[in-house]
Amino acid sequence: MNQNPPQQPGVITEFRNKSQAVVPDRSIGSILVNVGRLTALDAEKIMRYQRECNVRFGDAAIELGLLKPADIDFALSRQFEYAYLLPGQSKISEDVVAAYEPFTNRVEALRALRNQLIARWFQTGPERRALAITSAEREDGRSFLASNLAVVFSQQGQRTLLIDADMRNPRQHQLFNLENRIGLSSILSSRNGIESIQNVPELENLSVLTAGAPPPNPLELLGRPLFSEMLQELASQFDVILIDTPAGDEFADAQTIAARAGAAIVVTRQNVSHVSKVGDLIGRLSETRIQLVGTVLNNF
Repeated sequence: MNQNPPQQPGVITEFRNKSQAVVPDRSIGSILVNVGRLTALDAEKIMRYQRECNVRFGDAAIELGLLKPADIDFALSRQFEYAYLLPGQSKISEDVVAAYEPFTNRVEALRALRNQLIARWFQTGPERRALAITSAEREDGRSFLASNLAVVFSQQGQRTLLIDADMRNPRQHQLFNLENRIGLSSILSSRNGIESIQNVPELENLSVLTAGAPPPNPLELLGRPLFSEMLQELASQFDVILIDTPAGDEFADAQTIAARAGAAIVVTRQNVSHVSKVGDLIGRLSETRIQLVGTVLNNF
């Protein structure tokens, strides 16, 4: 008779169900040992103290001074498949706060906005997958909001695609530290296909289509039927498609992009945005019968 070797405390173990699928041990100790933030010996000390004092593993570890609350939060996020990053762990910009600060008030506000968008747009029909993120002026925080919304949608398990359609002043490739040689501009000029979309390895369920090389004619490219055809194709592969756009007071790109997406939100920034310019943008969107899902006041 074969005997299984005894399991070492704190080390990831596995068992097999009837279908022989391997299921990893997802305990806090095992997770932290696996990522190198806790030794197997210290995990054993914590579990011994846990049994003696009848406390939770995390509380025992903190009382012993072997772990910090941030370590426990990190392990819990892995247990519940809620991906986030630690400063210095990734080359993704720390401006993507939803990836680094999931337990803060400002990220909670982003989650609240996500839920409103699901109720108002994304759950109202299978054809409603795309949403343009617009603003009247530069520095309104449009790209900041687009990147962070994409993260919180992906953290919910939604297959999320972020498209950088600002081919004049692209930003998303910098925020996510991605290659930008090919992207939306090369797709719309028929030089590449949707294989140009890049996954974000650190954040499951999130993909980004960067703007690509700056073209001399961005508005003409966005107006081509190929853009609508691309969005229709991608709608079958993603649950949520968020599109970052150029500033509305400088170019007509945002209006064209929103028309292709079918809907838009308008981002304003406290003490920065001009009411008259925001009103002009909303008026132009309404004239072309683009559904305005809402406006967002960015005070970060």
